Amino acid sequence: MTGPGAELLSARGIAVWFPVGSAVTARLRHRPRLLRAVDGVDLDLARGEALALVGESGSGKSTLALALAGLRPVNRGSITYDGRPLPTRRSRADRRRIQIVFQDPYSSLNPRLTVGGMLRELIAVHKVVPPREQAAFAAELLRLVGLGEDALRAYPRQFSGGQRQRVALARALALRPEVLVADEPVSALDVSVQATILNLLADLRRELGPSLLLISHNLAVVRHLCDRTAVMYLGRIVEVGPTERLFTSPAHPYTRGLLAAIPRLAPAGGQEPGGTAGPAVAGDMPSALSVPSGCRFRTRCPHARERCAAEDPALASAPGEPGHLAACHFAFEGIAAGAP
Repeated sequence: MTGPGAELLSARGIAVWFPVGSAVTARLRHRPRLLRAVDGVDLDLARGEALALVGESGSGKSTLALALAGLRPVNRGSITYDGRPLPTRRSRADRRRIQIVFQDPYSSLNPRLTVGGMLRELIAVHKVVPPREQAAFAAELLRLVGLGEDALRAYPRQFSGGQRQRVALARALALRPEVLVADEPVSALDVSVQATILNLLADLRRELGPSLLLISHNLAVVRHLCDRTAVMYLGRIVEVGPTERLFTSPAHPYTRGLLAAIPRLAPAGGQEPGGTAGPAVAGDMPSALSVPSGCRFRTRCPHARERCAAEDPALASAPGEPGHLAACHFAFEGIAAGAP
């Protein structure tokens, strides 16, 4: 599953499992009970591109992000960076190359340190610049994210949610990463602030050029920011392709359901021009402790057939479109594409 350029970060067969219950229960069952948060994911991020990872809460997006950033060990699969396999215990240089911005900026910032102290400590530990340049570099980082130099003397509690997220961005950028992972960076913020932070991410991409992996459950957020979009469901990627292509011609029924759930302004009794027909996704996602047989989306799919319960569909490309893939037996036969 390749992006539109040289692959910088690649994942193959990534699986992350969590044991559930006590060791005694596991012995009585003769095997541990596993929650398969990520269950065999292939994903590529090209140098300089912006890739969105979307899906409902509980689909495994954040767990995958932590695994890619080296903050969560994987049970199976491999991650490569610029063609080089990344070990389980990453070097300091490898950790610097991939930085993550979390959903809740307040819980990810040290409340006991001023912003300046936090940035200077990080810069000093990683020897980003010589000691005499650390203060100036910290001030420049805040300028990049739209904060004044006086913020260096303030504590996280003295900022609004949007300002704290700017501080979190400055901290991530301090190590000059080549990959920036943004895990739901605006979902904890007021709607009025969300657009400002998203525009800031777009500006930082243009100015600094890092590859961006944006984790979100909201397709509307990523449409104007990301080059490609990968759709995740119950631990797997079920569709991936150019963002505009997914919006105009989604191939997987789950993607169509997500798109149908986006509020739209439309003429009375009609549909927004360019919108996607079809109902929103019905019902609740099954538990990752008990994944359905065959296609994991079949229990909610309006087009499910007998084959769907028996065979697990692999990601396959659309005819003539190698960059657009979907994990559905009938994705490119007109059913998932909305044909009667």
